[in-house]
Amino acid sequence: MAREIIQTDKAPKAIGTYSQAVKVGATVYLSGQIPLVPESMDLVEGDMEAQIRRVFDNLQAVAQAAGGSLQDIAKLNIFLTDLGHFALVNQVMADYFQQPYPARAAIGVASLPKDAAVEMDAVLELDN
Repeated sequence: MAREIIQTDKAPKAIGTYSQAVKVGATVYLSGQIPLVPESMDLVEGDMEAQIRRVFDNLQAVAQAAGGSLQDIAKLNIFLTDLGHFALVNQVMADYFQQPYPARAAIGVASLPKDAAVEMDAVLELDN
């Protein structure tokens, strides 16, 4: 099966040796997104809610570039440097998703690139 590399300037460009997403058949693997503003490649200014929203906006941009949306996410992984923010992630996530919700994991980590407090990656399943 052929692989298609997904790229959009509406999300931060890769800061390492990876693609924003890779599509294989109807499945799209989205790389981790941290709360970078695509235009400046700087962390979004503001509180933790602003960081979480920026990550969802970045994931949404890549999902759209792949021909899907956040509603097509089958599996979402959330990485937090402080699991105390988990309730806030749930609250913000309700603004971006509706039922049925994706499968999900939330993982506490020691640190993230660029000292971000949150990172998320996802797997989409597109209807073809």
